[in-house]
Amino acid sequence: MNGRNRGGARPNGQIRQSQIITTFGPGALVDLPNYAAIVGGLDHWQGVEKQVFEERLIGKLQGLLGLPGLKMYAPPIDPGDPLAPRTGITAWMFPEWFVAQYEPDATAKVRSRPLIHRETLVKGKYLALDKKKYPVVPIRFVQACLNGHISDIDWYGFAHGHANPCRRQLFVDERGTGGDLSDIAIRCECGESRLMISAAQISDQALGFCRGHRPWLGPAAAEKCGGENGKPEINRLLIRSASNAYFPQIVSVISIPDLNEKVRKAVDPVWEDFLQHVENIPELQKERKRAKVNSALEGLADDLVWSEILRRRGGGSEAFKKSIKQAEIETLLASPDELGEDILDGDFYARTLAVSKSNKLGAKIHRIVLVHRIREVVAQVGFTRFEAAMAEVDGELDLGVRRASLSRETTWIPSIENRGEGVLISFQPKAVDSWLQISEVQRRGIQLLEGFRAWQHAHPNSKANFPGLPYIMLHSLSHLLITAVSLECGYSASSIRERIYVGDAGYGILLHTGTPDSEGTLGGLVQVGRKIEQHLRNALELGRLCSNDPVCAQHSPQNTHEERYLMGSACHGCLLIAETSCERFNQYLDRSLVVANVASSGPEFFMDSEL
Repeated sequence: MNGRNRGGARPNGQIRQSQIITTFGPGALVDLPNYAAIVGGLDHWQGVEKQVFEERLIGKLQGLLGLPGLKMYAPPIDPGDPLAPRTGITAWMFPEWFVAQYEPDATAKVRSRPLIHRETLVKGKYLALDKKKYPVVPIRFVQACLNGHISDIDWYGFAHGHANPCRRQLFVDERGTGGDLSDIAIRCECGESRLMISAAQISDQALGFCRGHRPWLGPAAAEKCGGENGKPEINRLLIRSASNAYFPQIVSVISIPDLNEKVRKAVDPVWEDFLQHVENIPELQKERKRAKVNSALEGLADDLVWSEILRRRGGGSEAFKKSIKQAEIETLLASPDELGEDILDGDFYARTLAVSKSNKLGAKIHRIVLVHRIREVVAQVGFTRFEAAMAEVDGELDLGVRRASLSRETTWIPSIENRGEGVLISFQPKAVDSWLQISEVQRRGIQLLEGFRAWQHAHPNSKANFPGLPYIMLHSLSHLLITAVSLECGYSASSIRERIYVGDAGYGILLHTGTPDSEGTLGGLVQVGRKIEQHLRNALELGRLCSNDPVCAQHSPQNTHEERYLMGSACHGCLLIAETSCERFNQYLDRSLVVANVASSGPEFFMDSEL
C-alpha cells in the first residue's frame, strides 16, 4: 500500500486494499522484509482521495458514533507512476527492542543472546561487538491492554523490579527448543533474572499498569488508560505474531436499491460540497450553474433533485431506519420472479427462483433468490486486542466494545467496495418456530446457553449476547453449505462469505463472494441456487459424520478442560472454515442442531425422513 517515491525506490512492503480493512489496519503489527512495524493511523496516510458512498452505512455510523460529518474513503493505492505524488501508509518501527544473533558460548545448554534497544544498533540493523557486526531480530514479546494500547515491555523493570536503577546488559536465556515461556528468562549482567512465564500471569502484575501508549498514532500519542473502574488496565503479555494481537471491528452492508437509484447516485458526488445546504429550488438552480454540479445532475429535473435533498435531510428512507440486516433481507425476499437471463447494469440485480414443494426438504425452503450482481461496502471503525469485536446478530455495531481509535480525531474511516454474486436460501418461519418447540431442541439450547455463560465467566469484560438457537443452526448449516458448494461453483471455500439473517423479517443464509474490482463474479453461486436441493443434501451428509467423531459429536459446550464454550458438535474436521468467510470468527456452531450424528438424535432441524 506504500507507493513509490519520486526516486523510484520500492516501498518496504505492499498490501492489498481489502487487507488493510480486515487484517493490516491502523494499529496492526506486521513483519516487513527487514523490520517489524505497526501500521500507522489515518493521520499518517497519504494519497487518500477516493470517497466511498453508501448512504445507509454512513448514516448508521454517524448516528451510532455521534460523528455527523463522518465520511468513508478507500485506502490509498500505488499509482504505478514514479512521477506521481507520493501515496502510502506510514508504518512505525515496533517493537524497539531486538535480540542479537550472537551467542558467547554456542556449546552451553542455555542459549543466551543479548537483548538491546534500537538506539544502540549500528545503522539500525546490527550489534557491533569485537569489531564484528551481528544481525538482530525484533523481540517477539510486547505488552498491551484491553483498551488496545500497546508498548514495549520495560525489560529492566521486568528483570530487576521497577524500583531498581540497574541498566547493565540484558540477555534472553532459552532452554530447549520448544519456545515455552517457562524455558525463557530475561537475565541481567548483575545476576538478576526472571522467567517469562510470570509475565503471562495477570495476577502477578509483572508488567505493571498500562500508560496508554498508542504508537500507531505517532510519537507522543499516549492517552490516559482507564478501565471500567477508572483505574489503568493491567498490562498483558502479547506475542507479536499471535492471532489475538489485532481484531478489526468492521461493519458491512449490502447495497440495496432505492426507489430512484439514478437520482441518488447523481447527487452523491456533489452533496457535501454543494447541495447539503440548499434551502429551496431557486438555490438549487443557482448551484446547478456550477460546471461540476451541472455535469453530475445532467438530465434530471429540479423537482427530482429537490425531493432527494429533502429525503436525505429528513433522515433517509425507511430502509435507513431499519436494522442493517432487516432492510437487506426484506429487499432480497421482495425480488421479482426470474424472467430471463438478462443481467442489468448496476450494483444490485436479484431474481427469485421457483422452489419445488414436492418433498419434505423443499417444503422447509421458503424462497431461493439468485443474486446476479451484488455490492458490499465494508468499513472499519476501530480495533481490539485479545478479544474479537463482532457486530450484533442484526448487523448493527456493538456499542459496548472498548475499541481503540484509528486516528487522533476521527473525521473519516477506511472502507472498501466488493462486487460479486450470491445466492439467498430462505427457510419457512413456521418450520423454524415448530422446531423450537421440540423438547430435545430446548434441552440442547440449555446446554449451549450454559456454555455461553461459562464463556462469559472466563471473559468478564465481554458484553456479547447469546444469539439464539435459530442463528446457531443457520450458522452451522452455512458452514456446511460453503464446504459443499465450493466443490461445484468454481470458487474456493475461503473466497465464499456468509451472511446470516434471523429475525421477524425472515430466516435465511446469503452465500456471496466478491472482489474490489469492477467484476468479481464467475456465475458459479448463481448456478448453485438452481440446484440448491442437491447441494443442501450434500451439505447435510457432510454434517452427519466428522473425522473426529465420536469425540467431536460428544463435546459438551461447558467443558472447562477444552474451553470451547461457544461450540457444540463442531471442530476443524467438520464445521470450522476460513475466518475470512465466517461472520462470527468460527464461534456459535453446532451441527447437532442441523442433522443427526453419532451422539445426538432429536434436536436436528432436518430429520432423516426428510432427506
